[in-house]
Amino acid sequence: MDRSEVITLISETQTQDANGVWKATTSERDVFAQVNSVTRAEFFEGGRNGLNPEYEFTMFFADYQGERIVKYKGKTYGIYRAYKGRSDVIELYAERKGGTNGV
Repeated sequence: MDRSEVITLISETQTQDANGVWKATTSERDVFAQVNSVTRAEFFEGGRNGLNPEYEFTMFFADYQGERIVKYKGKTYGIYRAYKGRSDVIELYAERKGGTNGV
């Protein structure tokens, strides 16, 4: 499996400042992954559930820390599903959508 593409995983946490105002802070880290378009079945099943699937990112399971946002080739995607199989890899299924594009 060729994991030569670099993707950026973005984690988002809420912190409270001195005035009690909650602010979102993000941290980014690059990892290697294999990038594929989603299968036809994934695309249609996602569409039935109101999603717009675009990519499947396959990476080492140890590299994933529960992030919900991924950046690939300058565009931001929301991770709507993660699948851990029997091996040491995890598949992240991502869609391009409104709330993640400004990150």
